[in-house]
Amino acid sequence: MIYLMQVFEIIELKEFPYMATMELANFPENTLVSDVIQMENSEKVYIIIDHNLKRIWNYNGLVSTFKLQLYGGIIAGMFRKQLKLFYRIFSLNAYSTEDKHFKDIVNHALLPGIAKDITENDFLQTTQTNIIPEEISIHAGVDVQHALEDINNIPIPKDFIRKFFITGSNIYSDENIIDTFFPEIKTQKKQIKLGRLNDGFTFFGDNQYSLRLIVKKRCVQGIELFVHKEKEKEAYKIDLPVLYEERFNKSQDIENLKKAFQIPE
Repeated sequence: MIYLMQVFEIIELKEFPYMATMELANFPENTLVSDVIQMENSEKVYIIIDHNLKRIWNYNGLVSTFKLQLYGGIIAGMFRKQLKLFYRIFSLNAYSTEDKHFKDIVNHALLPGIAKDITENDFLQTTQTNIIPEEISIHAGVDVQHALEDINNIPIPKDFIRKFFITGSNIYSDENIIDTFFPEIKTQKKQIKLGRLNDGFTFFGDNQYSLRLIVKKRCVQGIELFVHKEKEKEAYKIDLPVLYEERFNKSQDIENLKKAFQIPE
């Protein structure tokens, strides 16, 4: 039997829809799945599609970010929709790399298939049709709104930063949202919903997380993931002027700006 296997890499984007795929194709004949996916301490997330058995496999690299793993779960569901829902989704991370089942999957050759890259248009169509997929939950009976209130009423541990928290089937992150720019920048912290829990399991190998479990009346309200301030990864900073004309690169008196706008007393 000739196996029809396609491999897609999950790509993180800076703008909506924040994720896309890139098919790993155009390789020499008899190139194996294991030849194109990184398995040792990989930061990448892949979707492997077996068209013979009609299975969609998620594979998360051991040091891939939680966000990228989340995107992989969303993309897998979109591939299932693209392939008319005849396919089922499985987690390849459920097997060790030495497991016979794992080796059987990654030792098949890449061959062209009917699956197409997921693009922005696919997300726009999903939004318009408003399809709500079946959800997984850390506790099916939890009241998400009350759980959020309970979680946010508990102080953040000293010197820790909350990166993610999970309640019900949803994953959230804290973000500082700018309210006003002028006359001074004012921000407020809001909870941003990132997505839903994926089937299979998630290994938090991309950071040194500390986990806090919130329980109320014997019901798990949520799970929080923290990093210590000393372990927080710094964002890249490039010290280059945005405007290159020298008159724009010097500090100016704010009163001159106010006069320019003719702001009344």
